Amino acid sequence: MGTLRKISSSSHPFATRKDAARLLAGELTKYAGFDTVVLGIPRGGIIVAAELARRLDADFDVVIARKLGAPMNPELAIGAVSENGQVFLDRTMFAYVGADDAYIEEEKSRQQAVIAQRLERYRRILPRLPLEDRVVVVTDDGVATGATMLAALRGVRAEHSAKLIAALPVGPDDTLARLAKEADETICLRVPPYFGALGRFYDDFTQVEDQEITEILEQQAERRWAAHTPRR
Repeated sequence: MGTLRKISSSSHPFATRKDAARLLAGELTKYAGFDTVVLGIPRGGIIVAAELARRLDADFDVVIARKLGAPMNPELAIGAVSENGQVFLDRTMFAYVGADDAYIEEEKSRQQAVIAQRLERYRRILPRLPLEDRVVVVTDDGVATGATMLAALRGVRAEHSAKLIAALPVGPDDTLARLAKEADETICLRVPPYFGALGRFYDDFTQVEDQEITEILEQQAERRWAAHTPRR
């Protein structure tokens, strides 16, 4: 189990995802520099990751994980799958909703198809970075059940990074304890005593649209090119 650092128990909302990233960067200054890669989980995590990478002068990339929805209730996560096929299942929820192995395989295939479509679109703009032997920070705009973050961490772990860090603006205590078993270090700015919906911890929790993601990826592609092009 890795270390778990909870900065406060405040329930005060962040202004925006960028505001959360600014505060999170202040807790990650020891990882600033070229050897660090910040990975954002779409959608909201891309905004957090882009700002975090800028403030840490680190590389930016995307990692995709998709929740596995329950039968008749696709918004209820019973697990998640990463872009390289790593699966996390919440066994308690799995049994509670009456899902069987055949349903899980069908739902996994459905979500992997969505992942493949997004990767094809994203990687045309921003090629994938190798993660081996690098410090990798995985972030999102927050976690509730933590299913997608867990799947993302397991997928990244398989790529043999030097150190794996889960960095989050907000999340519930029990979820963070589970994440700490997957990452070398887990950092969360706010761990409120009552969680509820993630959106209540942001004044502006506007849905992140495809166009905004495309613009961020294009900006990050230019930033990457500039950072790794030798000066004459």
